[in-house]
Amino acid sequence: MSLDLPGFADPVLGAQAGFRAVLDALSRPGRIRPAGAGLTPPAPLEQAAAALLLTLTDAETPLWLDPAAAPARDWIGFHCGAPFVEDPAQAAFVLALSMPDLARLQAGTDESPERGATVILQVEGFDGGRAFSLAGPGLPAPARLAVAGLPPGFAAAWADNRARFPRGIDLILCAGDRLAALPRSVTVREG
Repeated sequence: MSLDLPGFADPVLGAQAGFRAVLDALSRPGRIRPAGAGLTPPAPLEQAAAALLLTLTDAETPLWLDPAAAPARDWIGFHCGAPFVEDPAQAAFVLALSMPDLARLQAGTDESPERGATVILQVEGFDGGRAFSLAGPGLPAPARLAVAGLPPGFAAAWADNRARFPRGIDLILCAGDRLAALPRSVTVREG
């Protein structure tokens, strides 16, 4: 049973480390950060995604869970306490194992852009895969990020998301015990 698997060994230090990792990743788009080392979440949930859920979600943050992640639902519910929603458009956080349609997610409003959803997307890895060039706030020069597991057409979908700025979706990519982030303010081009 997945409830037998522990969360952070030290909840305070674990959450602080998770928060620091995601904050650094969001402020420096494309930089790969470690997160969740030592966690043993139930499959298919990986360490970095589990660390983010333990750090960022609570009883006041509606969470949509990819149906493919259903085996981890009890663990997430027990350790995070986040209310699950059936419609991803109602979620503050989206845990996805494949790229969701960003246009269907909560993008916030011009008056409250912070209400845009954050997508935690598990990908295959950061070694190899499709290469992207990133530009924007937090990047004094263009950065490169290679991601295995993003669908064809990702750069175009991200451009549509970026066009809504300051509204939009923030994306955190997780692979094993590593993560990288793409805030809605960053421009992403393939190649």
